[in-house]
Amino acid sequence: MPLPFSKIKAVVGDENLLSSPEELHCYSFDASKMRFVAEGVALPADAGQISALVKLANEYRFPVYPRGAGSGMVGACLPRGGLVIVGNRLNKILEIDPDNMTAVVEPGVITGEFQKAVAKHGLFYPPDPASLAFSTMGGNVAMCSGGPRAVKYGVTRDYLLGLEVVLPTGEIVRTGTRTMKGVVGYDLTRLMAGSEGTLGIFTKIVARLIPAPEAVRTMTAVFSSLDCALNAICEIIRDRIVPSTIELMDQQTICAVENYLGMGLPVEAEAFVLIEVDGPGVVLDGQIERIEAICKKAGAAKTEAAKSDEERDRLWKARRSISPALGQIRPGKINEDVTVPRTKIPELIRSIRSLAQKYDLTIVCFGHAGDGNIHTNIMLDRKDESERIRAGKAVEELFAIVLGLQGTISGEHGIGIAKSPFIELEVGEGGLEAMRKIKKALDPLNIMNPGKMFVSDRSFLDGGF
Repeated sequence: MPLPFSKIKAVVGDENLLSSPEELHCYSFDASKMRFVAEGVALPADAGQISALVKLANEYRFPVYPRGAGSGMVGACLPRGGLVIVGNRLNKILEIDPDNMTAVVEPGVITGEFQKAVAKHGLFYPPDPASLAFSTMGGNVAMCSGGPRAVKYGVTRDYLLGLEVVLPTGEIVRTGTRTMKGVVGYDLTRLMAGSEGTLGIFTKIVARLIPAPEAVRTMTAVFSSLDCALNAICEIIRDRIVPSTIELMDQQTICAVENYLGMGLPVEAEAFVLIEVDGPGVVLDGQIERIEAICKKAGAAKTEAAKSDEERDRLWKARRSISPALGQIRPGKINEDVTVPRTKIPELIRSIRSLAQKYDLTIVCFGHAGDGNIHTNIMLDRKDESERIRAGKAVEELFAIVLGLQGTISGEHGIGIAKSPFIELEVGEGGLEAMRKIKKALDPLNIMNPGKMFVSDRSFLDGGF
């Protein structure tokens, strides 16, 4: 059945319902590079309008697809017909409470802008996805986003106290509390975090804040052996230092970034590690000295500590440039965010090298080594059918390897469309069936972001590769 455009316009207004091919194209893709087109895109102004749209969807039996900024990596917001509901007009920071260290925001607030706003009060919101300059708080909650600081501070769900949510049947409910403690009933807040738009649409987010760290120190270490670098990372944690960030670049990543920036990176090195500590300034110089000593003992050829904010920015420049730099290797990539226990990273990397040889592929590894989250980028040309098939087989084997190492197939990107055929490998038949029952109980007509997380057919993934 086609969308009831007149009814939808009555809710959001003519100017806030998009339906031309050009407008629909803008909401047909995300960072996964897959593409599916909606029939319409609605831009509601508040929770009441979202509730009314969802009730219409139940009445007329059309699917709705919640969307934030579209920066996700797994196609979780992509439509398959139906109506896209975009939350970007709900973009206000409603409250910052410095005394209780909480804040209330609407879902369209940009994460990086929220961090700047709370920083003016001496407070800190730690989750820092790579897309924080443009991704939204609602999208971050939906995907339970992480980032480099997760090694010390955790991920989005760890800073989530409560939500206002429009359920798949149109009711508006509030979950959680404004307090640090609260154990009344089921933890619906945690259930919603990471639900990828399948269980509801967020209209308010109650966030937990912490005091801003007094100071930050940043350093890098260069290793001629990747194993030595990974051993150094484990030794740092064993020494009871928990950096806020430990980022790893393998040799192929180093070379790509150096070709892109020409900043004098050591292209002969097998590993480049960026480490950051934060906290009371009086202890940080000592921590950096201890980390440098650990790295040198583990075989670091060179260490460098930033002496100013400018030097810190320079050290981070290489890490921030990885994504555009990789385009020099191949025109496309499959970006997996597999995660294993830290001590299993060396075995994971060795297995990935074997996969690259087996399938004649370039596989680049970098990412959040401090929490075991290694971004595994399988470089390919999507127009090359043979290469695409080999890459698909490599992904399947990679997931089997990761699960064999007691890891997870997604540390922060989520499941969406791209990983839905593989979810049962990790959660098992019983776990998947329990999730399906929760989905059916809250969304009996399956109108909220259908076709995500629970799809077993792999054939449509070729377009994403």
